[in-house]
Amino acid sequence: MKDVKSAILNGKTFLGIELGSTRIKAVLVDDAYNPVATGGYDWENRFENKVWTYRLDDVWTGLRASFAAVSKNVMEKYGVPLTTTGGIGISAMMHGYLVFDKDGNQLAQFRTWRNTMTEEAAVKLTKAFNFNIPQRWSAAHIYHAVLNGESHVKDIARLTTLACYIHEKLTGQNVIGMCEASGMFPIDSTTKTFNAAMLEKFDELVAEYNVGWKLSDILPKVLDAGTDAGTLTEEGAKLLDPSGQFKAGAPMCPPEGDAGTGMVATNSVAPRTGNVSAGTSIFAMIVLEKGLSRLHEEIDMITTPSGSPVAMVHCNNCTPDFDEWARLLGEAIKLSGGNISKPGLYDLMYEQALKGDADCGGLLSYNYLSGEHLTGFEQGRPLFARTPDSRFTLANMMRTLLFSTMATLKLGMDILTLGEKVRLDALLGHGGLFKTELAGQKLMAGAINVPVAVMESAGEGGAWGIALLAAYMVNKSGGENLEDFLMNKVFANNKSISVNPDPEDVESFKLFMRRYKDGLAIERAAVENLKS
Repeated sequence: MKDVKSAILNGKTFLGIELGSTRIKAVLVDDAYNPVATGGYDWENRFENKVWTYRLDDVWTGLRASFAAVSKNVMEKYGVPLTTTGGIGISAMMHGYLVFDKDGNQLAQFRTWRNTMTEEAAVKLTKAFNFNIPQRWSAAHIYHAVLNGESHVKDIARLTTLACYIHEKLTGQNVIGMCEASGMFPIDSTTKTFNAAMLEKFDELVAEYNVGWKLSDILPKVLDAGTDAGTLTEEGAKLLDPSGQFKAGAPMCPPEGDAGTGMVATNSVAPRTGNVSAGTSIFAMIVLEKGLSRLHEEIDMITTPSGSPVAMVHCNNCTPDFDEWARLLGEAIKLSGGNISKPGLYDLMYEQALKGDADCGGLLSYNYLSGEHLTGFEQGRPLFARTPDSRFTLANMMRTLLFSTMATLKLGMDILTLGEKVRLDALLGHGGLFKTELAGQKLMAGAINVPVAVMESAGEGGAWGIALLAAYMVNKSGGENLEDFLMNKVFANNKSISVNPDPEDVESFKLFMRRYKDGLAIERAAVENLKS
């Protein structure tokens, strides 16, 4: 307690803030890289004008609230105010479309990663580059706006991401971390910046539209992990803490996306390591020993925060449909006079899933609240189906719902592990799916057929990851790379629980996947005939 208090007073701590899909979280770590205080703020995206979005006013409301919460936690636990820190990092959900004019005015709704209206643009860019450009990438969004003839396009002076936007407001520096940048536009691993040949090709593609800018001129500057990315200004400190208690001057690391911070938080930045993040969306990232043999439109190629190639399987839908079933069951329990906590309810549901039949009783579920590019859906309809002779029990239902959260990911992972023969020693799991001890972890190991480990620190997630990147920037020794810093200084004594695939779970998931693939026509019919 005394050492932590001293670190806080002497600015030896590091602050990480990550804006996730449903929660903004702040984590303060001490000089031994352990989380010592946390704070958070719940929020949710809006569906406005047929666009999944967040308003920038909500961004700042949530950012200030999460900072205030971590400051309050510091005072309650250690009896001292949080007035400074040794470094700060900002992270947020990746991708999307956030554009401003030369005066800093927002030109269009913030279009998040969740939108799937950019299919035509993504397909054309993928063909032109011979490199997969997913629909959620910033490159696809801006090309979509050009092809659509949107009136604001000619006024664009800056194309950015949520993390990069906040960082610039706090520091005055229009810079971006390597992994975050790789979700905007392809990165050249040699130069560690945006691919020059592809930038030139993009400008050729939009030349006939007379947009009035070159893409390279409106993108932020790419920075490697560990690079100085500016300091918190007086104006930035007031944006973060209007009370004036927190002072300017803290160094800030390059802003990163949730993919990069997830890699750091699970120590998955070295080749043959990988992690799976399972929450609102689900994605797995595998650090490669070598490049893939060919283009796979289902696989995103991004980088670690230090520029190593990463194959990413990203699916838009994971736990929100399961959450709705939990809410419904909780309502039924309450109406019957029962009383159960939310964590207790989730534990009950997950534990029942482990008791389900190998074939899930013949039940089928699709968790598509939004579109799912990997299976070719621009829109989604949550769907639960069964035959008259299905074994419709609570255990089978829960097992089916949990398998549904992993099914689309499995399709992408098979491309890597079976098709490309990518070697993977283990997956590190983090996110809501792994909060109930062992259940989600065990089923994921069976689904992907590789060991799945969960670290005791993984619950702090990306906010801890970006705090570690801030610490790396300040505390790295000479030319110490990120892999060595994490292995030797952060995770040397970190405990984890690893679960090997259970052959019965592996076979169970294979049975479910056969039904899942055959039933995609049912989901297609629901999208076409069940209008929202």
